[in-house]
Amino acid sequence: MHTVDGRRVVVIDPGMLNRDSGPDFFNAKVEIDNRLWVGNIEIHVKASDWYRHHHDTDKAYDSVILHVVDRDDTRVTRHNGEEIPQMVMECEPGFYNHYRGLVERADRDLPCVAQIREYEPVKLTGWITSLAYERLYEKSDRILALAEKFTNDWDSAAYVTVARCLGFSTNSDPFERLALSTPLNFLSKHADSLFSLEAILFGQSGLLDDAPEADSYVESLKREYAFMAHKFGLKKPESLGWKMARMRPPNFPHRRIAALAAIIHGGYRLLSTLINVESVKEACEVFLPRLSPYWQNHYTFNAPSPPAPAALSLTSCRSMAINAVVPVIHAYATAHDMPEMCQKAIDLLLELPGERNSVIEPFERAGVKIKDAFTSQALLQLRRRYCMERKCLYCRIGHGMLSAKVRRAAVDV
Repeated sequence: MHTVDGRRVVVIDPGMLNRDSGPDFFNAKVEIDNRLWVGNIEIHVKASDWYRHHHDTDKAYDSVILHVVDRDDTRVTRHNGEEIPQMVMECEPGFYNHYRGLVERADRDLPCVAQIREYEPVKLTGWITSLAYERLYEKSDRILALAEKFTNDWDSAAYVTVARCLGFSTNSDPFERLALSTPLNFLSKHADSLFSLEAILFGQSGLLDDAPEADSYVESLKREYAFMAHKFGLKKPESLGWKMARMRPPNFPHRRIAALAAIIHGGYRLLSTLINVESVKEACEVFLPRLSPYWQNHYTFNAPSPPAPAALSLTSCRSMAINAVVPVIHAYATAHDMPEMCQKAIDLLLELPGERNSVIEPFERAGVKIKDAFTSQALLQLRRRYCMERKCLYCRIGHGMLSAKVRRAAVDV
């Protein structure tokens, strides 16, 4: 290998891949014309991308000792005008076309479906394990951040997590904003009154504003909320953006808010309830509180429905166990260095049935067996963090496909 001006290049140590801001590889060691350079390496398709990304004015890139490009269309300099050694490493055209064929397919496609069928089972199991842990740590980190935000009030962190999960994928953000605007310590002062809890949560949600006034229950909620809002100095957040279009009535936010009130009712501590769960059955029972009489036959205000006493279906309870109970247990155990409890979180995922949805279906058609929630969570992570973000190079399956093509091309040559 040589720089564009003819100097011989030897890579002694490529350094560490940087997934955050800054140069692509840290702490590399490169020999240029028998002179050792230690620093960072930046990679671009075109050399001019250096300027397009404004690296020439960013002091964080002054430590770059080698600029690697596919196309040399300009010289590059540090912010002080000093030129940086540049080397061309062209991408083999067939490889590039194959890569584009992977990343330019529509979101619903799974371009590597044939390769998944042929992928070695041991390697696939290893990749699924890594992905499942990656997803769990993402959720766990979110809860750890909440605990820090609430100065180690883990009950409040658990409360916001449960609220967010009750919104499922459609209304998760509005539910989280509702919980953040309605502190748990205010709710706890009236945890003995399910009606008061409903009044506070429905009032803060904004859903009472458009509720029909002919409904006596709604009128009582409005009076109670006005009293509670004055008592605690509550400020209703701006429009939370609730979504109800093309949604089955049991999934309406009204019924889920009533479920949140019922979960808090009684005054037990949410954290101790969740971390003491020992089985899937116990995890699901947390989300099967008895709703108030009004919500046992209503999905929205002033619209009676057939009786349905259960707050959530069994499938929804299992989803809550996957997305609330397991991450809370894992986050708490991580914060307090409790490896056995961390393992309990993993064991629950292995015990819970695998999820079935449109994101998982392509993998099932490709022959991947969804035997438990550990596997389905891994595939959700794969689809959303790799397939949909076009990170085929970072996926072990995609990387294997492309590497195999390079090896075949080398043999042909």
